[in-house]
Amino acid sequence: MLKYLVIPAAVLCATSAYADEGQWQPYQLPQLKSELKRIGIAIPAEKLADLSKHPMSAIVSLGGCSASFVSDAGLVVTNHHCAYGAIQRNSTPEHNYIANGFLAKTRDAELPGGPNTLVYVTDKVENVTSRVLKDITPAMNGKQRSDAVDKAIKSLIAECESDKSYRCSVPAFHRGLEYYRIRQMMIRDVRLVYAPANSLGDFGGDIDNYEWPRHVGDYSFLRAYVGKDGRPADPSPDNVPYKSRDFLVVSAEGLKNGDPVLLAGYPGRTSRYKLPSEIRYARDDAYPAKAGEIQSDLDVIAAATKDSEASAVRYASVVKSLNNVMKKTRGLMDGFARKDIAAIKDVQDAEFRAWYARQPGSKQLLAELDALIAADIALSSEEFGYSVATTGDLLKSASSLYRLAQESAKPDAERELGYQQRDLTFIKARLNRLEQSYVGGVDQARFIAALQRYAKLPKAMHVSGLDALLPSVDAVPALYAQSKLGDTATRLSWVGKDAAAVAASDDAFVKLAVKIDGVSKSLIERRKELDGNLERVIPQYMAAVIAWKKSQGKPVYPDANSTLRVTYGTVSAYSPKDGITKGPFTTIEGIVEKNTGKAPFDAPQNLLDAIKAKRYGKFKDPVLGTVPVDFLTSADTTGGNSGSAVMNKNGELIGLNFDSTYESITKDWYFDRDITRAIHLDIRYMLWVMAEVDHADNLLKEMTIKYPKK
Repeated sequence: MLKYLVIPAAVLCATSAYADEGQWQPYQLPQLKSELKRIGIAIPAEKLADLSKHPMSAIVSLGGCSASFVSDAGLVVTNHHCAYGAIQRNSTPEHNYIANGFLAKTRDAELPGGPNTLVYVTDKVENVTSRVLKDITPAMNGKQRSDAVDKAIKSLIAECESDKSYRCSVPAFHRGLEYYRIRQMMIRDVRLVYAPANSLGDFGGDIDNYEWPRHVGDYSFLRAYVGKDGRPADPSPDNVPYKSRDFLVVSAEGLKNGDPVLLAGYPGRTSRYKLPSEIRYARDDAYPAKAGEIQSDLDVIAAATKDSEASAVRYASVVKSLNNVMKKTRGLMDGFARKDIAAIKDVQDAEFRAWYARQPGSKQLLAELDALIAADIALSSEEFGYSVATTGDLLKSASSLYRLAQESAKPDAERELGYQQRDLTFIKARLNRLEQSYVGGVDQARFIAALQRYAKLPKAMHVSGLDALLPSVDAVPALYAQSKLGDTATRLSWVGKDAAAVAASDDAFVKLAVKIDGVSKSLIERRKELDGNLERVIPQYMAAVIAWKKSQGKPVYPDANSTLRVTYGTVSAYSPKDGITKGPFTTIEGIVEKNTGKAPFDAPQNLLDAIKAKRYGKFKDPVLGTVPVDFLTSADTTGGNSGSAVMNKNGELIGLNFDSTYESITKDWYFDRDITRAIHLDIRYMLWVMAEVDHADNLLKEMTIKYPKK
């Protein structure tokens, strides 16, 4: 049971923050009392800092998305796109739940989410920095340091996971200045309860992705199940709904412009403290290369699936994910073009270096840091090239199986992270997942095209020794003909075999994986050496940056790293261009205006009928005069915040985060208070659809809903 922690002196946050910037660790919130009070949050900051108390005890992770409990029977609400894998898994041409939606009227009709659909309930967080770094000595080289940190982390995880109900992790904060051990109950039996039709849950599709105004009902419901003893268990018809310790009250009272919000979830990655050289590499090299690679892969998939509905269904989730990453990557590129963030960082960096020069002590740190960042950029380019050359699900599966076999020969504590006994379930789940997202002809087309693209990459992106080991394009069809890894049972049968057995295999892709393994290991070892040196230098740099920012009264929060964070803001319009102001709400009438009858603007007919009949019910906004769909706030979010609970001043659920405006995408690198806006589903739209369109009465009765006073 987590009480808020004693704040380490090195990372004391400033007593005042700028606007709504910051993805705060819960324990930091008592330091933000005045800010929270200023915007109108009624919940005491100390309560928000306590994971055992409402509302934080209702916030969960899906391992890549965020969600929240909305009943005491394990009912979870998240985004439609976060549940898309479970929807796709259960879809067939005969029962296409992607196109038509799904609603379980009874619990025995709920569908299995699959091995990749998990619910994580965080219940304990503790600072373990001293334990992670206790064996570090100045004489260590980079790899020795990296290995020592890994060894300490594995020990801390093993200690934490003595109770097998929990999944533990030890992520770094402030780029290695601090480490926290996080314990999460991992619920493995998660079922699909309700998802609207894709034409409602993804209305506007990739065209509207990251755009405003939006009119999408991006929500779905899952349910967490456990054994009869209340502990996590493998999927079984004997399991029972998880008795959620807490859940959020759903408020249909709505918001208005200027109202405060709290947002809690698991944001993925931000880079707010990167150096100008790192920004320029991302802007000029990494993101353009990434965008080109994704678009090429999408084109190949489209061509390979165009004549087969079954293949298109199998790759729907893959395509959706790639398109989302593509839109964000292009948004980052456009954002860097619109505002010279590197130049802004140049000014900040110069100010910091001038301040640092006035501090006592050695001044070698920054020169060493600059050299290591340059080396990191060079190695990252090679790693990108390797990722292109090894595109293809069969090759990835074979490489994973061979690495697992090699690591399994070691004592569990000495294995690489990701290949320990605790990771077997996830490895099997990845191998199993291809059952729903693999077609041999499509994968072959992707691999051939990737090899052709790799051959054209600049020499600096080619990994030493790899080119001579790769197959020619003409040889690829034979690889697929001589491999049985496309069969799920065959893939899984390799789990548990020793390295000698794998190396002796006559399977073409297993043989290729064995052949290139040495190059892969060399790349990994070089990364360890470099990361070990970065982990020695960057924490010193971050400690200095924190001291500098604190001296200016600026906020000091760690970059997002997929751990539980809280942010706050207000419902706010914004101006993307001179003379244009975009209001903070959209309404259901906008769906009719956008509807063309053709994807992605093909709203369901029963939805259109309800709108045209003005069946607003209890969900009519008194100011808008209709039902709101989506809204904007100034909350600080990023990828991973999808599905995050958006709460009103009293901690009641009033929305689900699902996106950012296109102009906001560069907030991962720089928070621009005037233009950064997060996009949320208005919970009134979800409730209205459930009541008037999909008739999900059983779920409406299960939730505790606070309706507007008459």
